[in-house]
Amino acid sequence: MFKIVLFFVLYFSFSIAKHEHYDGYVVYQITVTDKQQAERVYALENELLLDVWLYAAPTIPGLVLVPGPMRERFQSKVAAIGAQYELQVENVKEIVDLEEKLLATAAFRKSTRPGRLSFDKIHRYAEVNAYLDELAEKYDTVTVVSAGKSFEGRDIRYLKISTTNFEDTNKPVIMLQSLLHAREWVTLPVTLYAIEKLVIDITDKNLVDNIDWIILPIANPDGYEFSHEHLRFWRKNRSTGHTITNLCVGVDLNRNFGYNFGLWSSDIACSEAYHGKGPFSEPESQAVRSIVLEHSNRLELYFDVHSHGSIILYGYGDGILPPNGLTIHLVAVRIAQAIDAVKWPSKPNYRVGNIAMTFANVSGTAMDYVQGIGVPLSYIHEMPAHRNENNSLTGTLVDPDYIEQAGYETWEGIKVGARWVLENSRRNKH
Repeated sequence: MFKIVLFFVLYFSFSIAKHEHYDGYVVYQITVTDKQQAERVYALENELLLDVWLYAAPTIPGLVLVPGPMRERFQSKVAAIGAQYELQVENVKEIVDLEEKLLATAAFRKSTRPGRLSFDKIHRYAEVNAYLDELAEKYDTVTVVSAGKSFEGRDIRYLKISTTNFEDTNKPVIMLQSLLHAREWVTLPVTLYAIEKLVIDITDKNLVDNIDWIILPIANPDGYEFSHEHLRFWRKNRSTGHTITNLCVGVDLNRNFGYNFGLWSSDIACSEAYHGKGPFSEPESQAVRSIVLEHSNRLELYFDVHSHGSIILYGYGDGILPPNGLTIHLVAVRIAQAIDAVKWPSKPNYRVGNIAMTFANVSGTAMDYVQGIGVPLSYIHEMPAHRNENNSLTGTLVDPDYIEQAGYETWEGIKVGARWVLENSRRNKH
């Protein structure tokens, strides 16, 4: 008993010190009445170098993390635009400490699942890698591949799941990806749950037999580890060389892809939306590109999982719809309906829409790049927020009770997309 008490005392003392950076930070909810207000609020991200958790839209209140000393300036800027603001979190450190406590408590009483990762904690990079290797050794359908190295030298590893070793060129390919943004921890259970349902606990055999799957659990390993060890809300990768003395580090990887690069992102290195020195300047975006291009002739569905907002978004970020825009929308609606049918009642129903029409123009996203090279269905999937209290007040933070549910409900949606692919893939039309 003494050892248990000592563990928690030491653990929570460490976490309290680790999150001191956020002491005094606040979170505002922003409400806009029209697209013009939304775009002007969106511009404040670069003007004030803010950390936007959720972009505001006429039907979707936004969330913005603001340093304490900047509160008055932020309020005056929002008021001048004519938008409304409301203080949602008075001290961000307190909610980060709470998340750490909840996750530590859940992990301490972790369940035993031989040969599987538990769904009562958020697993670190090394744990996930060891798990991928274990699966590859145990199951003939699994191959572990490195798409390259991150900026700090970590392998960017993904699974290929196939009953025919990716040799049957008549089979469609589906790609799932999580953690392109480092802080969005709740997206990892989605890809890990999909792996479990495709490899270990197979309940939809036709989806395994007739589709080749690519699953990239940690697309931004450097940023992900940094968000665990240092700054919980770190979003970018960890590349350097963008400013003198490396005062500002990292690139927003979901602004670094080569589709409309730089048009509606930031060239300010200290911005959370900094797009980098050029398209695909970062090894992590290069890795995703290499995977996609290798399988582009068979890739039918690309699913980039993010947090948060309870919304499925599609391209293009300039508001122009792809030629098959109606199909993309209808499939997304089916996916959303499948998730809504099994989600927690406390979570909002999913929305579906074009990213530019829903929020504002955006450039350099992985979703747009994949759509632009001819993949029929490409989505950003925004997960629900932690607890969803008072309009998602704690954003990307993780409720450990929701970890397995996050995987389960999203998998129900992914299955709908996969079944549509089986019935309508490009191979079926020749």
